[in-house]
Amino acid sequence: MNKKNTEYLFTTYPILYRGKDMSIEQNLMPFGFECGDGWFEIIKELSEKIEGRNQHAAAAQPTIAVQVKEKFGTLRFYEAGGNEEIYGWIEEAERKSSETCELCGKKGKLRGTVWFKTLCDECSEKENCR
Repeated sequence: MNKKNTEYLFTTYPILYRGKDMSIEQNLMPFGFECGDGWFEIIKELSEKIEGRNQHAAAAQPTIAVQVKEKFGTLRFYEAGGNEEIYGWIEEAERKSSETCELCGKKGKLRGTVWFKTLCDECSEKENCR
């Protein structure tokens, strides 16, 4: 993900992404978002929900993102301190990523045979990924 989108997420959702300042032995968010900008809106929507819960659950342990990346062509959002509600939000975001181009955000589908990516037709042509 590009620097502008990364900084937006880190700045707008500081409780969720506080791991960005931890060592990589504790948290993998110092590596940033290991996926394309096409999933920015999906991650933003998920982050907003979790950050809202974090702000209203001040007495409880807040949820913290541990790693956000692409794996097997879809989004993976790993966290610590979540609950069933948050797991449902994460599952929905991961499902959305399976039909959203990772590169541009248009409607896409899972493509590939050895390496997988979720891409729209146009980006699939550019990437030579069928």
